Amino acid sequence: MARISVLDDGVSLDEPTLIEGFPGVGLVGKIATDHLIDAHGMTHYANVHCDGLPPVTVYRESETAATTPVRLYADSELDLVALRSDVPVNPGAATEVAACLGSWFDEIDLFPVFLSGLGREKDEEPPELYGIATGNGAEALDRAEVSEPSESGLVSGPTGAMLAAALEDDRDAVGLVVESDPQFPDPEAARALIVDGIDPIAGIETPTDGLVEQATEIRNAKRQLAEQMRQATEESTQAEPLKMFQ
Repeated sequence: MARISVLDDGVSLDEPTLIEGFPGVGLVGKIATDHLIDAHGMTHYANVHCDGLPPVTVYRESETAATTPVRLYADSELDLVALRSDVPVNPGAATEVAACLGSWFDEIDLFPVFLSGLGREKDEEPPELYGIATGNGAEALDRAEVSEPSESGLVSGPTGAMLAAALEDDRDAVGLVVESDPQFPDPEAARALIVDGIDPIAGIETPTDGLVEQATEIRNAKRQLAEQMRQATEESTQAEPLKMFQ
């Protein structure tokens, strides 16, 4: 049965910003979301039980508590919620997962920020970041001075499905797309998501020095999940150019 199981009723939220971190190209969404949770000491707020999610249980080093692979973390002072996923979502289940989470989005009256990587070979230039929006989400992009897309494209996986649902329901939301390494975890691109997109949209400040200083460690820690993503027939979530005449 699809539901969000709240674990901490003491968390008070008032029209919060939600940062979504399903794994995809460069694992940028997951790396960024994991960093937000750790940097701000966010509280494990709820477990996510949605049809379409892998039927697995996860556990942590030095902890006996088992939990769901997809969880929500919250910070009352920042009015912030982060979705952490330890597993990729099968593209065929993206619509089910999006519908499950979308109904909860409406209950909480939150503003979702969806994250996606656009596979590009690395060079000396900083990764390009741009934003797309549904409803009145473009107002948030304007305030944060997030650039418009430089080319046409599409977003797939659960992130694309949730953006599609927001578009259909005329819900305010934004999608942040960042150029990312197509083969390996990309902490640099995740840092660009936080500094140039998430922080100005959510009105927060997140220290990101660790993402640069520990880039090699982060890549090694995420390498196994990245390999699972590459072996899949499709990425869990990704942006890609539209290969057609416009």
